[in-house]
Amino acid sequence: MYTVTQFTPWTALAGGVLIGLSALIMLGFNGRIAGISGIVGNLMSSRGSEFAWRLAFTAGLIGSAFAFLRVAPADALSIHVDVGLPTMIVAGLLVGLGTKLGSGCTSGHGVCGIGRVSPRSITATAVFMLVAFATVFVIRHVAGV
Repeated sequence: MYTVTQFTPWTALAGGVLIGLSALIMLGFNGRIAGISGIVGNLMSSRGSEFAWRLAFTAGLIGSAFAFLRVAPADALSIHVDVGLPTMIVAGLLVGLGTKLGSGCTSGHGVCGIGRVSPRSITATAVFMLVAFATVFVIRHVAGV
C-alpha cells in the first residue's frame, strides 16, 4: 500500500524529471511558462489559439490523472485526510488567493522561475515554503490538530 508519508526516491526523481522536461518543452515550443494557476486561471478569458493550447494543457492535466488510475495498483490512492470538507474548501480558497497575490503558483515560480534564476520567483518560492512550514508547525504542534 502507498501512503502519503512513504518516500520513494526513484519515482520522486522520475516525477521531477518529467515535470522539468514538460516545463522545458512548454517554454521551448510555446514560449510560455508552465504555471498552472495562470494557464487554468486564464482559460475561459482567452480566445483562438490561446484558448486551444490552454484547453489542451488543462485536459492533459486532468486526463493524466485518469490514465494513472487505469494503470496504478488499486490501493495507490488510498489517502486519508484528517480534516473535514469545510477546512479543505477554506484551504483551497486561501491557496487560490495566494497564487493571485503572488502572481503565480509553485509550478510557475518554484519550477519554472527558479529554473530561470528569477529573483522574484526565488523570493516567492522561499516565502510560500516558509509559510507552509510555519502552517504545519502551528497546526500540528501549537493547535495540536
